[in-house]
Amino acid sequence: MNKTKVSPSILAADYADFGKAVSLIEGSGAQWLHMDVMDGSFVPNLTFGPPLLRALKGKTGLFFDVHLMTNQPSKFFHEFAQAGAGAITFHYEAETHSQKFLSEIRSLGLKAGIALVPSTPVSLLEELLPFIDLALIMTVNPGFGGQELIPECIEKVKKLAKIRKESGFGFRISVDGGINEHTALKAKEAGADTLVMGSAFFSCSDKNGLVKRLQN
Repeated sequence: MNKTKVSPSILAADYADFGKAVSLIEGSGAQWLHMDVMDGSFVPNLTFGPPLLRALKGKTGLFFDVHLMTNQPSKFFHEFAQAGAGAITFHYEAETHSQKFLSEIRSLGLKAGIALVPSTPVSLLEELLPFIDLALIMTVNPGFGGQELIPECIEKVKKLAKIRKESGFGFRISVDGGINEHTALKAKEAGADTLVMGSAFFSCSDKNGLVKRLQN
């Protein structure tokens, strides 16, 4: 069993003070920081690039969980690796040669992840599972924070957890989108062990208590 990790997403942080956001994440006891990279093409929004990752990496020892919501992510992932990413997750829907790309990420000493939007079935990952360290189930349609979780996506987590148990693989299962304390517990019950939280984390007055409850 993988130990549960909370991965606060700076997509929901105060854009005028990312340094403070890093301090809040560190102070909460969370060990991961989630960075949603959007290109305005694969998803209808623009967010961050390698310069922000590089700047934040210089201020903290947090593990940077980089989620590329972009078209053709294999063309520029090296820049994120060089900037300090610990894990790089890309979308199954955005890359043709996924196995090759996963192996390239791992060859740099990084954790390799693959993500699925709500309309993509878990069954499509079957041939890729030996090559991944993390599978990310999007529990909203990606592009913007603050959305409500799509309940049917929890069933996808259950299916993936069943496959993981039966296959004996040790990859992590992450959920991203509409995750608050209530929905996080449902995701954990379904088999998720990595909880990406945005608005619910940054709006919480007791971040340390929230993280402790979810990680224990």
